[in-house]
Amino acid sequence: MSSPEKFHGWLGHDATSAQGNLRWEPFTPKPFAETDIDIKVSHCGICGTDIHTLRSGWGPTHYPACVGHEIVGTVVRVGSSASSRHRIGDRVGVGAQALSCQRGDCDECSNGMESYCGKGFVGTYNGQYKDSGYWSMGGYADYVRVPAAFAIKIPDQVKSEDAAPMMCGGITVYAPLIHNGAGPGKTVGIVGLGGLGHFGVLFAKALGCDKVVAISRRRNKEDDTKAMGATDYIATSEDEKWDKKHSRTLDLIISTVSAPDMPLSGYLRLLKTKGQFIQVGAPEDVLPAISAFALIAKGCKIGGSQVGSPKEIEDMLKFAAEKGVKPWVQKIPMKQANKAIVEMEEGKARYRFVLENDEAHARL
Repeated sequence: MSSPEKFHGWLGHDATSAQGNLRWEPFTPKPFAETDIDIKVSHCGICGTDIHTLRSGWGPTHYPACVGHEIVGTVVRVGSSASSRHRIGDRVGVGAQALSCQRGDCDECSNGMESYCGKGFVGTYNGQYKDSGYWSMGGYADYVRVPAAFAIKIPDQVKSEDAAPMMCGGITVYAPLIHNGAGPGKTVGIVGLGGLGHFGVLFAKALGCDKVVAISRRRNKEDDTKAMGATDYIATSEDEKWDKKHSRTLDLIISTVSAPDMPLSGYLRLLKTKGQFIQVGAPEDVLPAISAFALIAKGCKIGGSQVGSPKEIEDMLKFAAEKGVKPWVQKIPMKQANKAIVEMEEGKARYRFVLENDEAHARL
């Protein structure tokens, strides 16, 4: 096995690319370093971040851009400094981060928190490598080149199409659940029931939480969440006085929504004394204003969480393999990427779209 000099991928050239205007084109990956590996992409999940980036929603995107950071594939090239970590033929996954400074003078990297590195964080796409000046390109492609330290081996028990969305969507909720005490004796609420939220329900259930409450605007996903393991359901636009009825019932809330008009004060009312509200969804606008007394009166906390370190991703995959956590995915041929991102934005995914490469499309 080997990799070509030029890779092919679905490239966005301006903000309209988010409307289904990606073009399958060749591109030159960053120069190969001895710390790198090349991966032949078999699967790539579609993440909301892909849409935000393609339309420059969080700030100007560097075009052309190839998005996709829920990547699974086979290692086809290994740098000499990466051979102790990976071998040709390994099945690996890559999430939202491709590089950190990994130096002892960075407190975050020194303490296993590479996802919070402030000195050398490079995203798997739309990030710039300082040593070469090249911009990272993601997994809506036939191949991807990444530093080996951020590629994680996939357990045999986890299918590739299931592992792909875990690389970002899964770890985005798994990490804050673990770090904030989710488990037996705890009651957990998951706000938003898209790709991230459905992972929140699945993992909270697998962690053995006493109660898992799915929270959404409407009741149209109640049956699905109950099948995933939710014990209760709150529909904020349909249930009268929902915040009063369920006041002080939750130890932890993980919010996956990206809506700047979310009823944040109502969510905080659901928390028990000393409860925690952790935001992982990233709106293109600001979060709603809240009264200070919503925090003071119960001593509750608002926090945030950003994906996870390579070690945390490895732990999550092992946990998923042991507990049989299986996301709800819909496989879509890579050649239908444009159609898929439009339907993703329209909310049609149930609950994660995963692009699947095939040999015929790889030769286009």
